[in-house]
Amino acid sequence: MTLDRPWRRPGALAYARARVRSILRPPVTVTAPSRAMIKETDVPVEMRDGIRLRVNVYKPRGGGPFPVLVCAHPYGKDASLPRRTRRGWRPDPQYRIMRQPVPVSFSAETGWEGPDPCWWTEQGYVVVNADLRGAGHSEGTGSLMSRQEGEDVYDLVEWAGAQPWSTGRVGMIGVSYLAMSQYRAAAMHAPSLRAICPWEGFTDAYRDFFTPGGVVERGFSRVWETVMRHTDRLADDLASERRRHPLRDAWWEARVPEIADIEVPMLVCTSFSDGNLHSRGSFRAFERAASVERTAWTHRGGKWATFYSDEARAVQRAFFDRHLRGADVPPPPRVRLEVRESADVVAETRDEREWPLARTEWTPLHLGDAGSLTAAAAAAAGSARFRTRREGLSFAHVLDADTELTGPMALDLWVSTDTGGDVSLFVGVEKWSAGRWVPFEGSYGYGRDRIALGWQRAALRELDAAQSTPYAPVHTLRREEPLGPGEIVPVRIALGPSSTLFRAGDTLRLVIAGRPLAPRNPLTGHFPAWYAPSPRGVCTVHWGPDRAARLIVPVIPRPS
Repeated sequence: MTLDRPWRRPGALAYARARVRSILRPPVTVTAPSRAMIKETDVPVEMRDGIRLRVNVYKPRGGGPFPVLVCAHPYGKDASLPRRTRRGWRPDPQYRIMRQPVPVSFSAETGWEGPDPCWWTEQGYVVVNADLRGAGHSEGTGSLMSRQEGEDVYDLVEWAGAQPWSTGRVGMIGVSYLAMSQYRAAAMHAPSLRAICPWEGFTDAYRDFFTPGGVVERGFSRVWETVMRHTDRLADDLASERRRHPLRDAWWEARVPEIADIEVPMLVCTSFSDGNLHSRGSFRAFERAASVERTAWTHRGGKWATFYSDEARAVQRAFFDRHLRGADVPPPPRVRLEVRESADVVAETRDEREWPLARTEWTPLHLGDAGSLTAAAAAAAGSARFRTRREGLSFAHVLDADTELTGPMALDLWVSTDTGGDVSLFVGVEKWSAGRWVPFEGSYGYGRDRIALGWQRAALRELDAAQSTPYAPVHTLRREEPLGPGEIVPVRIALGPSSTLFRAGDTLRLVIAGRPLAPRNPLTGHFPAWYAPSPRGVCTVHWGPDRAARLIVPVIPRPS
């Protein structure tokens, strides 16, 4: 047995010092608005029920008409704009709260996670930035992630397509909620909508954000709920609704967009660095959409710096030039794959045809005595115990050759608890090289993340047989099955997508605990994320010939 405390990893003090420096002086450059752009503020747009939403319209000077890019969100189109001070432009405070690993640059007309209007108008596009119903200067009462919201976005798109300055060809772009708001309008087949670029946006609020694996998120979700309650006029109080709907019932299902109905071309940013929030949902959008032309654009860098980078902008512009202008631009690859060795080292960037990769060798690594993780299944029964709030377990496997792991992972466990009831299992896969832990970029700018993460309540272990695969279990999350004291039950845990190169001699380490794997300290932890830990007690992990406990990893054959 190898006990571990995954929330204690080397380098925390140096990381905290760097966090303090970035909070005081974030590496964000804000440029003055372009004079070659015309801005119209608070333009009213009437919805089908008479409610008027307000939008800001940014137009290039000179002759038109122009193709249009729309973004819509509940954050206030004017509230998150940079502020001008005596010392220059000050970006939204979230750029201080959430770490920026590399410099970020955009204009003073750029709202939180939205496209930069100055840059896009220079490329010959109109940008429409909209306050959703009940937000900012728009009328009405909103309902986040609802069908009503989708209908409003549909109407915004059609309004933009009918304006005299518009060619009638409209696209959508934006990060996070500005990505999520695109799905329903696309699924409803808004006629003027010709292409969408959802840049990291989850597709299932319960599974991806609020309650992954049935484990309640108590950090960023509570902050977000509080902000929305105080800034927007909403029909639903999310905090109250979460308490009324602890399982994934019809209320949650109504907030899942009809991804399979989307047919317009999609450029989907499916990052590996947003495992706590958008990664799984972004891949789900790519996999399930009916779009003939769709691209998964992966990376493991900083979310905001990547979105505004020259490389990403070039890809975005080529995509929209192709579909909104009819330019002779080749289609992007099906998958743009970025393989990393560490947070700072990109081993390879290449084009692929599908996800997961068809040539993947799904390889089981079996848990065993003395913290071993081996290709051979255990010949005899064994077990390891850990206290759910104070420690965890680790199992290690040394790679004997250079090995690429690209795709989702799955962990099959057999567990019991001393008191019964339930246990929340937090699992992660780490890379160790030359005896040193190798951190990666994570959600919210966290710079000390694992390769992949997973969460699962044992009492919500029921699988959805129609959706599950050996390498990607999907749980119904609709029915609780409490454990009896000492009862041993199988639990399958899904770990998020990743792409990592291990060198010969590197170690893959699996960690299992009953509490979040990162510390709660805002300077060294995965702030603002936090998840409800297990009840206090002892959890036992079992393995043996009749209890296959194994981690299934996606090995990609390397050229000989």
